[in-house]
Amino acid sequence: MNAPIEAGRFGSGHAVRRIEDPALVQGQGRYTDDVVPAGQLFVRFVRSNVAHGRIVGIDVAEALTLPGVVAIYTGADLEAAGVKPLAPAGGFKRADGTPMNPPPKRALALGTVRYVGETVAAVVAETREAARAAADAVFVDIDPLPAVADTASALATGAPQVWEGAPGNVLAEARHGDAAATDAAFAAAAHRITLPIVNQRLAPSPIEPRAVLAWVEGGRLTVRLSSQMPTGARGGLVHCLPGQTVDSVRVLVGDVGGGFGMKTALYPEDVVVAYAALQLQRPVKWQAERVEDFLTAVHGRDLASRAELVLDAQGRVLALRVRSWANVGATPTGAGVAIQLLVGPWVSTSIYAIPTLSLHISAVLTHTAATGAYRGAGRPEAIYTVERLMDAAARELGMDPAELRRRNMIRPGQMPYTNPMGQTYDSGRFEQILDQGLALADWPGFAARRAASEARGLLRGRGIAAFLEWTGGNALEEKVSVRVTADGFIELTSATMAMGQGIATSYAQLAVDVFGVELSRIRILQGDTDRANGFGSAGSRSLFTGGAAAFVASQCAVEAGKPLAAEALEAGVADIEYAAGRYTVAGTDLGIGLFELAQRQPGLAIVADGSAKADAPSWPNACHVCEVEIDPATGQTQVVAYASVNDIGRIVSPQIVRGQIEGGAVQGIGQALCERVVYDAEGQLLSASFMDYALPRADGFRGFKTAFDESIPCLTNRLGAKGVGELGTIGATPAVVNAVVDAIAHAGLGRAAEAVQMPLTSETVWRALRGDLPSAPALPG
Repeated sequence: MNAPIEAGRFGSGHAVRRIEDPALVQGQGRYTDDVVPAGQLFVRFVRSNVAHGRIVGIDVAEALTLPGVVAIYTGADLEAAGVKPLAPAGGFKRADGTPMNPPPKRALALGTVRYVGETVAAVVAETREAARAAADAVFVDIDPLPAVADTASALATGAPQVWEGAPGNVLAEARHGDAAATDAAFAAAAHRITLPIVNQRLAPSPIEPRAVLAWVEGGRLTVRLSSQMPTGARGGLVHCLPGQTVDSVRVLVGDVGGGFGMKTALYPEDVVVAYAALQLQRPVKWQAERVEDFLTAVHGRDLASRAELVLDAQGRVLALRVRSWANVGATPTGAGVAIQLLVGPWVSTSIYAIPTLSLHISAVLTHTAATGAYRGAGRPEAIYTVERLMDAAARELGMDPAELRRRNMIRPGQMPYTNPMGQTYDSGRFEQILDQGLALADWPGFAARRAASEARGLLRGRGIAAFLEWTGGNALEEKVSVRVTADGFIELTSATMAMGQGIATSYAQLAVDVFGVELSRIRILQGDTDRANGFGSAGSRSLFTGGAAAFVASQCAVEAGKPLAAEALEAGVADIEYAAGRYTVAGTDLGIGLFELAQRQPGLAIVADGSAKADAPSWPNACHVCEVEIDPATGQTQVVAYASVNDIGRIVSPQIVRGQIEGGAVQGIGQALCERVVYDAEGQLLSASFMDYALPRADGFRGFKTAFDESIPCLTNRLGAKGVGELGTIGATPAVVNAVVDAIAHAGLGRAAEAVQMPLTSETVWRALRGDLPSAPALPG
């Protein structure tokens, strides 16, 4: 099909204004809490104030007498009603070969509480204020028990046990690679680099906290919530609620104020709200307060590692060995375990031709909130590890860090390349991306910039990350429905989910490529399990799979219109052509407009479905170079230059992908410099507000230069696109940390500077500059 005229202005590859934005910037967004049905009730949860304890009793008598209280539920009530725990994590084994046996994640705790904030009771009332007052009146008697809040403490001899199904607090283990071959490579190596590496726990912190609203209509349960995965939420509710089926539950999702992976999971609060709506036959809502998200929404990262890399005398990497312990919390999610035991390891050798590796990872239970998906999900941890090792190796060998990376890169002639984890890269020209990244960053000019900074009394450091990541492989197929309406619009319905990333605009541009109409004629519908079902949006898959399906479905709709146009124009189907919103008979001026044709149909619409299935994941890659300035008097660190060249294959929406890279980089900078979830030894959360949990600020970074190389399309999907949503986050953290370490090392500390651990706060950097370097983190074993 020839490219329509309008595609040249609004189709893929062109910067357009996001179609989502007008409603949002005018305050017309429709988030879950904006929906207020008549008769709506409100839920307030009573939560555990200890990290570990035995529930002795729950007294709700006084609370039930308070004005406006409609119902109060406890774990015993839900169990008696047949409400099941949330679907358990699975798929991995313990060291002895037995299947992992996680503790139950109940909608309301029963018998034992295992982390601060765990839901113990739920109050339903006519107003939020009444629910809050009654929740304060519920008396919960908990007999405190000893708790462990960090990995090393959980694995110590005689440590309190989180759950009897995980002796020693080890839930599961995974080993990858060839340990014998790795040991042999270590024995023969000329250089050995060893680093303790901690990826600290993070809070995803979307601008909109969690929210859920449920009601019964026509005998069906409808649940509206802020979610990245509507179909998955429906499945989770059906699993938990007795008597419900996929046909009796409808999940709706409106505007979502950010997800970052945190909103891929179903939560206990969602189940309770749905249960209450079924019991009371009235709409029931819960809107999380920020502190509740800090306490009970999934956290990210929390991986401690002992990482080792060996090289020959010429600087070629011979093997990688990493022993890791992942703190997955008290009631782990399936994603939280898989991210550390499987997904991260897939990219552990990154873009380097490392012949062999040996990985050993343990999932450890602690009395803390569960970990789960957070932007990058395992890949940031793995890439951070190997990039820190590469910089340390360059320092040890006295080599330029870029040249050491170049020496070890996989070459184009090796594609398709299968890494030691068995993952196959379909395409990639990593040296080409490196060269462009170094040019964009003016790598040779750094010495002059460092001298200029020093003349102003500041230290300057430079860091690099050359890396890849895995996207789209969590679900390779997606379906989209298209409806061309008589009133002049084209509706595309998808099970993927917008959450601020601009995916609706990208889908609309792909539809414009096919239909050749104005962008304003395209409508993207998402977030309704009665209209579309699929995996949802996670793992940077929305364009990779959903976009391909949108393109295919649009083509199917055009094809579906051809026999209808042939009938209307009294011509043969083979003679019908389509371009720019109009069907014509080849070689004549006879034709009919797309929307006029729709108006002639019995349903006043042309309808078609289309699906697309990728052959395998995509492997976006990049070179990110960061420069920082440090005030040695205070330790304050500022990112003063950040250059990146990114290979994400074909670009559909240039403005959107730039925002994804740079926004993602800011989150990576946050991990590097300021963000950290902190528990005390008793499992009390000390960073439960933005007064105590530091997010990156706009005055902490500047100088973004972002470029793309579209010359290397993905070969596993019909669009040629590679995922982009997490690439910036993955690259920024090692690039920034490497830059800070470089500045500290240059100030006279040398390789000792490599002992610093994230977040590199002003205090951490200030102490390091004075030789007060942290001791090695307390790693088990």
